[in-house]
Amino acid sequence: MKSQRDPEGYFGGFGLHKTCDEAVDPMLIQQSFFLKQRIDTAIDRIRSFCPEDGYYGAFSGGKDSQVIYQLLLMAGVKFDAHFSRTTVDPPEVTRFIRDHYPDVKFHKPATTMWKLIVKKRMPPTRRVRYCCEWLKEVHGHGRVVVTGIRWQESVKRRARKMVEMCYKDSSKVYVNPIIDWTTEEVWDFIISQELPYCSLYDEGFKRIGCVMCPMARYKQRLREAERWPGFFRAYMRAFGKMLEGRERAGLKTDRWKSAEDVMTWWILERDDHQAAERLFSMFE
Repeated sequence: MKSQRDPEGYFGGFGLHKTCDEAVDPMLIQQSFFLKQRIDTAIDRIRSFCPEDGYYGAFSGGKDSQVIYQLLLMAGVKFDAHFSRTTVDPPEVTRFIRDHYPDVKFHKPATTMWKLIVKKRMPPTRRVRYCCEWLKEVHGHGRVVVTGIRWQESVKRRARKMVEMCYKDSSKVYVNPIIDWTTEEVWDFIISQELPYCSLYDEGFKRIGCVMCPMARYKQRLREAERWPGFFRAYMRAFGKMLEGRERAGLKTDRWKSAEDVMTWWILERDDHQAAERLFSMFE
């Protein structure tokens, strides 16, 4: 909705179109105008760094990438949106993207998570995140990539900059327009724009990413293992083949005698036989 006072239509979903006789909560007004400032700043950033060939929009189907997609539309800049499939994406996410963002281009990976585990002869960990390098960060070469990365997401991301060059691919530049936004501001924006969002958020998921991602806390990975048992079993099969490969290569496997041992160490972040019994009892 646009008006002379609100030419960009930012307040259409903010509930601020009141008559003179209706009272408006001052806190709501302050919050809404602060969010409008955030939006204006993000749009200015987007317009300032947009290349002639347009942005490469990194789209995950999560709330932050939705905000970026909407801001790109509001900024009126050229862009094309892309979703890098990882083979461990929640099915709810892929369905949501296909249903609500049909113009997003899906990229099929050159390999799968399961084959990578066997190839690398170890599971992906917090310190060795080879999965991201092979499955998520391979696209956007030679482009200016716009993302929804935010400082509040993690300690590591607090070191990120609003504009930065990819240290693995010097031809790629990242622009992170909402890097200083809070999670509350992200949701305020989604609500104000009346955007649909993935159903997993209504189930209590705080983040949407790869199933049983090693960057998630072990309780979250346990929850995901129970939520998507097919992925749990696929990881188990991959761990079994990984151990066979390690044995053929003459690598020590003193800690891991079975796929169950690998899963216990990987998902629980420690060797805990009692916890392992509880874990595997979920899938008996």
